Amino acid sequence: MSDAIWNNFQLTEEQEMIRSEAKRFAEEVLLPQAIEVDRDSRFPAETFKQMAELGFLGLPISEEMDGAELGYFAYCLVLEELAKHCGSTALSLEAHISLCTYLIDQFASEEQRKKYVPPLARGEVLGSFGLTEPGAGSDAGGTRTTAKRDGDHYVINGRKAFITNANVAETFVITARTDGDEAVGTKGISAFIVEKNTKGFVVEKGEEKLGMRGSDWANLVFEDMRIPVENRIGEEGEGFKFFMKTLDAGRVAIAALSLGLAEGAYERARRYAQERIAFGKPLAKQQAVAFKLAEMATRIEASRHLVYHGCRLKDAGTQDFAREAAMAKVVASECATFCADEAIQIHGGYGYTREYHVERIYRDAKLCEIGEGTSEICRLVISRQILKD
Repeated sequence: MSDAIWNNFQLTEEQEMIRSEAKRFAEEVLLPQAIEVDRDSRFPAETFKQMAELGFLGLPISEEMDGAELGYFAYCLVLEELAKHCGSTALSLEAHISLCTYLIDQFASEEQRKKYVPPLARGEVLGSFGLTEPGAGSDAGGTRTTAKRDGDHYVINGRKAFITNANVAETFVITARTDGDEAVGTKGISAFIVEKNTKGFVVEKGEEKLGMRGSDWANLVFEDMRIPVENRIGEEGEGFKFFMKTLDAGRVAIAALSLGLAEGAYERARRYAQERIAFGKPLAKQQAVAFKLAEMATRIEASRHLVYHGCRLKDAGTQDFAREAAMAKVVASECATFCADEAIQIHGGYGYTREYHVERIYRDAKLCEIGEGTSEICRLVISRQILKD
């Protein structure tokens, strides 16, 4: 997109600097290895060490907690730039910050924050978030993992599924029921911090993925895992509330990642259409192709407005922006899938090969319509918000 478009959003000097640094990093480090990382389903640990040195792993976290304290908008600008070239790397960064580090920083006790947040923000360890279960995805109230009080400990049993960063994280935030085996609903769900080396905690190999193959995931298994009471975040039964608030912010971040994927597909399609000659002139001069590019550009700009609005609401301290977060995620994630699909069509047979990147973006984009609230759940959130009065 043109600089004029960027200027319309009035980025601060600091935001522009971090965006430019992320753009440089994505082009110089992520792009050359993106195909290989995807093909081999390899989590690029060395890349995360480099991002830690740049301060990316603690971007929105306060300086008091060893973060960069640059705000949520700056953090989402980084996700957007990274996703243009490697959605997998952006996704693992998003899970580390939005779903683990942020949750602990916002809702944990001061003692818990001081213990866990600084090493996460410095990138010395990675974080993970365990909510989804084999029988509880969109219906998080169907959580079956249990935490039974035993003196000054909890004994946790259950399993989590499709957990990003599971094999590479050291710090996990999970949910478990503290109201009994047979309970249902959300009121009895509590949140806990779990360390990877805890006895009774096993990381089980995850399923083969369609996309985001360079972003690690696996299943978590808890078998009579004992953790101290002080690892509980807040009071018993408050966990679901914490996770829902976390997902509001996380949806804005996933929307920013989706925006980057859409731009990556669009920019590659536009460049190819200007270079490829068919019927005696560039594809971009063919109205059918030009209209595809016009529609992609329009949807990207609409997505950008919603994403950046969500970022600014978050940075302004707005307490309830669930509607805006859900809108941003629905529009941006579906825009990413649309743009990737059209990019393949514009590339023709080449688009179906790995050399041109757009097939990878297509596979990566689909995840954004599912993770952190499916498009259907997000529309449910929006509908409830607009009809509640």
